[in-house]
Amino acid sequence: MEVNQLTGAIIGAAIEVHRALGPGLLESAYEECLCRELDLRRIPFERQRSLPVEYKGLSLDCGYRLDLLVADTVVVEIKAVERLLPIHEAQLLTYLKLGGWPIGLLINFNVPILKKGVRRLVLGLKE
Repeated sequence: MEVNQLTGAIIGAAIEVHRALGPGLLESAYEECLCRELDLRRIPFERQRSLPVEYKGLSLDCGYRLDLLVADTVVVEIKAVERLLPIHEAQLLTYLKLGGWPIGLLINFNVPILKKGVRRLVLGLKE
């Protein structure tokens, strides 16, 4: 699946979850339901993948975990916050840099219309 199709499919799955649940739940509930939706759509993903920090030739386990890595290509960071802040984008961009992935989705489920809670980030670009 091409990367734009893949991000579109992930956003579609997230919209389905948001339609069913609405805003106001914990991130962990949205993560669980999004994983179920991705399973139903047969979209491969890895949940809570460990992300070591490479520093001066040493791989350090600093406790970072990706919410989801979809098809070994798209990092998905799930939020349930009042509003997305620059630090949330910085977090996702750092994950992309550390892991060498090209694209990420920042999805905030705590919004009335999910489309307003989705940010697509490409390493070096903000879309």
